[in-house]
Amino acid sequence: MTVGWLAVVALIILLIWSVVWKGIALWKAAKNEDLGWFVVLLVVNTVGILEILYIYVFSKKKLL
Repeated sequence: MTVGWLAVVALIILLIWSVVWKGIALWKAAKNEDLGWFVVLLVVNTVGILEILYIYVFSKKKLL
């Protein structure tokens, strides 16, 4: 069974998308000392959906 090159490219793009959002969300959770969120974000793979929700909805907004 062969996988088309388009499927491979789509998988790589999806992987990069997920890793970028996961990295940003984990960094923000660690910075905000949200241990529960950090563990959930680390363990659960949601292709960036949960990570985006954490960044824009659940994380605390801190003023400089």
